[in-house]
Amino acid sequence: MKLFRQPYQYIFGFVRSKLSRAQYIILIATITGLVSGIVAVLLKTIVHYLQRAVQSSNGNYLVFPVIGLILTVAITVFAFRGILEKGIGMVLKSIAKKSSYIPTSNIYKHFITSSLTVGLGGSAGLEAPIVATGSSYGSLLGRVNDLNYQERTLMIACGAAAGIAAVFNAPVAGVIFAIEVLLAETVVSYFIPLIISSVAGVLCSKIILNETILFNFVLKQDFNYRNVPFYILMGIMAGFLSLYYAKSFKKTERIIHDFKMNPFLKALLGGGVLAVIIYFFPPLFGEGYQSVTQLANANAEGFIARNIFSVNSSNAALLLFVGFIMLLKPVAAAITIGTGGNGGNFAPSLFVGSSLGFFFSRIINITEWFKLPESNFSLTGMAGVLSGVMYCPLTAVFLIAEITNGYGLFIPLMIVSSISFFIVKHFEPYSMELKKMALEGDVFTHKKEQNILTSIQLKSILSGDYMALPANEKISFLLEIVKKSEKNIFAVIDENDNFIGLIELNDIKKILFDPGNPQITKTIRSIAKKPREIIYIDEPMKEVMDKFDSSQTWYLPVLTREKKFVSFVSKTKLFEKYREIIATQNDFYETDK
Repeated sequence: MKLFRQPYQYIFGFVRSKLSRAQYIILIATITGLVSGIVAVLLKTIVHYLQRAVQSSNGNYLVFPVIGLILTVAITVFAFRGILEKGIGMVLKSIAKKSSYIPTSNIYKHFITSSLTVGLGGSAGLEAPIVATGSSYGSLLGRVNDLNYQERTLMIACGAAAGIAAVFNAPVAGVIFAIEVLLAETVVSYFIPLIISSVAGVLCSKIILNETILFNFVLKQDFNYRNVPFYILMGIMAGFLSLYYAKSFKKTERIIHDFKMNPFLKALLGGGVLAVIIYFFPPLFGEGYQSVTQLANANAEGFIARNIFSVNSSNAALLLFVGFIMLLKPVAAAITIGTGGNGGNFAPSLFVGSSLGFFFSRIINITEWFKLPESNFSLTGMAGVLSGVMYCPLTAVFLIAEITNGYGLFIPLMIVSSISFFIVKHFEPYSMELKKMALEGDVFTHKKEQNILTSIQLKSILSGDYMALPANEKISFLLEIVKKSEKNIFAVIDENDNFIGLIELNDIKKILFDPGNPQITKTIRSIAKKPREIIYIDEPMKEVMDKFDSSQTWYLPVLTREKKFVSFVSKTKLFEKYREIIATQNDFYETDK
């Protein structure tokens, strides 16, 4: 029992007593949005001015990506004890496996490390760290205010929505991102807190952030329905390019991971390789939004201004240059993140999509048979690759629609984004960041039943007080145990305490209760039987349920990976826990104070 309360607890307690449950949650969502928006704006501003300072140093700027990676690794190792969970996957795993608890330290960990990595030229994006930071703050406010699991999860989504909304000045995209990526299940009452927190983040952006830092465009040409066949074709290209992005990123990351070396040496080596890539292809420096803006504004001259190949915007070498950059960006991002940097794939996917749109439309225009709007195709390409890499088609559509200050491209955005998403989902059910965790049951998917199972911890439903019987004891020993026990199933272990089988009372009643039965003098081993299935203590609940279904039994033994008996798990207890979780998933408007 806590004897003392912190001052903030008195304040929140007083406010809570004056408001209904729904009003209080909306208030907390507003605070979450404001703080997350401020943090996102500060991070974006710091990185912007760091990159400007670095790039103003002319040729010397190539050393800064190396410095950024080494500094990030040094801070992670010495200040954070080597613990830094990266990416949106960290947030989703916390929601699914840690009751929406995200350590408060993530608020400053991601702020510091991502600003150094990206600000000094690492070829990654800030959106994943911004989501992690906002979500961490939402989780903190949820715990401070004693919100339940469902409400804490909502606050995590509010923090992420505010962060995305702030850096893109896109409140609708922020809400859609939270619903599409973070919340596997959504009820109508979630929309109001999400909208309010997202708007709060955008207000922070408009009040604090310099408009020149914002990522926005003005459409130069309206949508022409005659170009629909080309948008369809580009949607197909965006889908397959997204698959390439995922495979090249993960393959590069695996190669880096297989190099067993000192983290500082790995950062030095990775930074050196990154510096070489940036030397030949300068647009790969940093987030790349400056280059994206140039392509989306049909400014090819600005895009290639600092290349060493003397590429002219009117010749075929320009397409070759853009094509190489398009294919190298996921590799550069993987090197940045894999060798110790902190960042994400949101911005790189927009970069690749913009390059694809320009590349495709310029090739068509060279033929002189058609005149495609290169700016529009760059923008729709961004939506296509973002949709395919991050598995967020609606976010991609609304994000580009909002940053272009209108919905003039809404139809082509929907075409390209949906086709790209359909293609990648056909080949890969899960995004590259979440595939491993989704298959292991560590994150929620859009399958409700599987999500409920994922949230159940096997240890919480184990049946207690089950004896493990020595295999070499006589059956008469078992008879004495049965007289004193209420259990009807027992585990059997050998002399090394390894599990070898089980005994069900219904199978041996005739032996136990017939004193004249000659088998009564035999050992317990002789009547032990192999279970139909075995459950390991670290198995996901989805696999546990599958084993219950395949075995058609109500009890299964739970073992360690070393074959040591832990307990039995009952299908009845699993169903009871399942129903308990369903009962807690209420609309918070249905509860009063």
